[in-house]
Amino acid sequence: MRGTRTLFLAVVLVGVGVGACQAESPPRGPEATCAKACSVQAPGCTRHECARGCNLVLDRLAEHEGGHVLACVAAARGRCDDSTWSACATRVGPHADGGPPAPPPPTEDDDEE
Repeated sequence: MRGTRTLFLAVVLVGVGVGACQAESPPRGPEATCAKACSVQAPGCTRHECARGCNLVLDRLAEHEGGHVLACVAAARGRCDDSTWSACATRVGPHADGGPPAPPPPTEDDDEE
């Protein structure tokens, strides 16, 4: 009788554990949140492409620009690859204008030191 009860308890615990693993839990962190939003907003992207793209633009996610990047990726024609994600990441927020100008070349006075 004791062995039957132990077996029953083990089967119940395994069943509960499997059910808990299959339950949809909220994403953790900005990268997981981005990947989940990507799968909804960008139907042309696979789950793997969403995860990879969100990892690629992690700096933009930290700057709270993820929504803009996702909108760009979703609107982009063509593939959902690294080049699409990086192009979209460069076109949002303070980086949209290409950043500050390059420093001027050194003057001739600097060479004579």
